[in-house]
Amino acid sequence: MERRLVLTIFVLAALALASQLLVWLYAGRERSAAFVGPPRSDYTLTNFSVDALDADGQHSFTIVAPWLVRKEEDGSIYVTTPQYEIIDSAGNVWQGTSDSAWINKDGTVMRLEGAVRMHRLPTPKADAVEVLTSDLTVTTSAKDKTATTPRPKQKRMETEALATVIDPNHVAHGVGMKAELAGLKNLEFLSDVHWIVQPQNHAPTRQ
Repeated sequence: MERRLVLTIFVLAALALASQLLVWLYAGRERSAAFVGPPRSDYTLTNFSVDALDADGQHSFTIVAPWLVRKEEDGSIYVTTPQYEIIDSAGNVWQGTSDSAWINKDGTVMRLEGAVRMHRLPTPKADAVEVLTSDLTVTTSAKDKTATTPRPKQKRMETEALATVIDPNHVAHGVGMKAELAGLKNLEFLSDVHWIVQPQNHAPTRQ
């Protein structure tokens, strides 16, 4: 009687263990099948140059970089150590570098990541300007479909990091910055602002 009881308990334990193993194996396979992995890329490029046009067919920016990945799910691109050229709404050319950059599918958002250095080329109507910062976002405004006359799309730049703006007569810096790229209109520093005026033939004065 005792041997039969022990045998029955052993058989039940074995069945329970086998059932648990089947459940564990099945659940593991289900989880593996559901895992989709990291976002896939459409393609990659090495040592490339891209000239991007806006929705109106106008030159918007140029990027030269050693490596590019285009993301399949949203059409955005990611590049490393880019050298870029951006055209603002006034036609001025900005050249610069950053550690990396992310650009959305439409080219209306460009996130310049890491250390950022931008330089506006001088023209007869505009002085040279240099912007030194990090993690800078450049956005292009959407086309105003209600306007009776076409308006140039405005490009704005924004960062939460320390930013320094240098032109022939001024050196300004602060933590957090917002401005329109063309003419640096509506330039705004958010905190810890320092402004040095350097008039010609005068020693610098601090404000």
